[in-house]
Amino acid sequence: MDFAEVLARRRMVRNYRDEPVDPAALTRVAEAALRAPSAGFSQGQAVIVVTDAEIRAQIAAAADEDEYVARGFDPWISRAPAHIVLCVSEEAYHRRYRMPDKLDAEGKEIDWPIPYWWVDIGASLMAVLLAAVNEGLAAGFLGTHAISDLRSILQIPSEYTPIGIVTVGHPAPDRRSSSLDLGRKPLESVLHWQRWGS
Repeated sequence: MDFAEVLARRRMVRNYRDEPVDPAALTRVAEAALRAPSAGFSQGQAVIVVTDAEIRAQIAAAADEDEYVARGFDPWISRAPAHIVLCVSEEAYHRRYRMPDKLDAEGKEIDWPIPYWWVDIGASLMAVLLAAVNEGLAAGFLGTHAISDLRSILQIPSEYTPIGIVTVGHPAPDRRSSSLDLGRKPLESVLHWQRWGS
C-alpha cells in the first residue's frame, strides 16, 4: 500500500472483530513507535504491548467501559485484541540535554520553549496509527486521562508517563463519531503559503 492510501484510510476505529492479530504484524506496528524522531536522539519513548485478555479487561474496567457501552457504544477497549500503550520519559530528555554536546553557551541545559517529549510521543502515536493501516489493521486511540489506574495495572515505572492506548485489531462496523459531523475545515483556512493568510 502506498503512503497516500495509508493516510487516506487512517481513521479512529472503536470496534473490532473477534480475531487475533498476527504477532509479527503487531510487532511491526509497535516497533513503528520507536522509529519516530526524538529530540537529540533522547529516545524517551517506550511501548507496552498488551494482548492478554485479563489485562485488557482490567484496562477496560479502569476506563469505565461499562458506562461507555451503556451509552450505546460497542465494548471497544475489552474487545480490541491488542493494546499498544505509549509512554514517554521527560527525564530522558533532560538527561540527554545535560550531556556536553547539548549544553548551551553557558554550559547549562537548554530552556525548553517546547516540551519536545510531547512532540515526539505524538509522532510515535501517528507512526503506530499509520503502521496499523499499512498492515491491513485498524486502530483507535484512548488518552490516559480516561483511565484511572493504568500505571499500576501495567506496572509502569514512575519515570514514564503513559499518554494513551492504541487499540489494534481487525475492524468491525462501529458507531460513527458525532464529531465527524463538523466536517473538515476549508483547506484555505488551515493551509498557508509563505505567510499566514497567503
